[in-house]
Amino acid sequence: MISARFSGRVGQFTLDAALEIPGQGITGLFGPSGCGKSTLLRCLAGLLRLPGGHLRVGGEVWQGGSKFLPPYRRPLGLVFQDSRLFAHLSVRENLRFGLRRVGNVRITEDSVIDFLGLEPLLARAPATLSGGERQRAAIGRALLAQPRLMLMDEPLAALDRDSAHQILPKLRELSARFGVPMIYVSHHMPEIERLADHLVVMRKEGRIAAAGPLPALLTDLSLPFATQQDAAVVLELEAGTYDEAYDLTSCTAAGLTLTVPGRLGPAGSPIRLRIRASDVSIATTQPVQSSVLNTFPARILATEAGSGPHVNLVLGGGPVRLLSIITRKSWDTLGLRVGDGVFAQIKAMALAESR
Repeated sequence: MISARFSGRVGQFTLDAALEIPGQGITGLFGPSGCGKSTLLRCLAGLLRLPGGHLRVGGEVWQGGSKFLPPYRRPLGLVFQDSRLFAHLSVRENLRFGLRRVGNVRITEDSVIDFLGLEPLLARAPATLSGGERQRAAIGRALLAQPRLMLMDEPLAALDRDSAHQILPKLRELSARFGVPMIYVSHHMPEIERLADHLVVMRKEGRIAAAGPLPALLTDLSLPFATQQDAAVVLELEAGTYDEAYDLTSCTAAGLTLTVPGRLGPAGSPIRLRIRASDVSIATTQPVQSSVLNTFPARILATEAGSGPHVNLVLGGGPVRLLSIITRKSWDTLGLRVGDGVFAQIKAMALAESR
């Protein structure tokens, strides 16, 4: 586990945050601008020292009591919005700078270059790179510092959409491939949904509002995510049979099977799907002769209806939870209630761009 507690004033801002998160995978740190996400990250990195602060990573105390490891003694990888590459060094020299202070090398230069596709860039200067290329080089340099923890402060915020979409899959794979837990700061929820396993939500007062596994928090009606117009859930599935005739792949998770357009990799490959609430419809009887390929039994677990035209639903399909948003008229016409068994429907084409 990674446990931390930081409390104190930074200028006019007061931070009072305690967290305990898994020591593996990716933890998303989410909240509005000005809530203290970057301040908390600076405390974790040792760039900001608040009296009484505490940080334990695994079994090692990095800060607590009279102990305080300065940033250069913390085995961290840091990536910011701007790449902060050394302008007078080539990409290769920037990468090797990450190796200067380390002893035991477990993440090799060749593995990082191959993983991030940096070979064509090695001789170039940072000024000649695109924004996406600079960030890939910055991530590589951070990995070669042999970190036990990666801290990323909105690393895609300054990139165009195409560059960001090229880097996102690499960030997702990075933690598992190199065995390094990551804390990823963002105020853009779809980005967090595509990356994170665990979620920490901050509010404007510099406090933690909620923390837990990402799927559980996304379907918690007491939090804002499940009732927003672009509400969605994230499912981790496994690629199964590919139907070459129709270019469709069957994906499974906890007894649920979904048909998704395209070839998604060899059987057994992990697949992450973001399923929007607006793409999930329900029926009280099992549809027949429908064009919708994904239909399965579910139960209405919870609802929230405001004064507007919509009702937000949490559906349980076995251990899998989904969100659905329907009109209040549909809710009343179908005579729905919490606890009712229904059939959830998701058009396959709605999943085409959700990966």
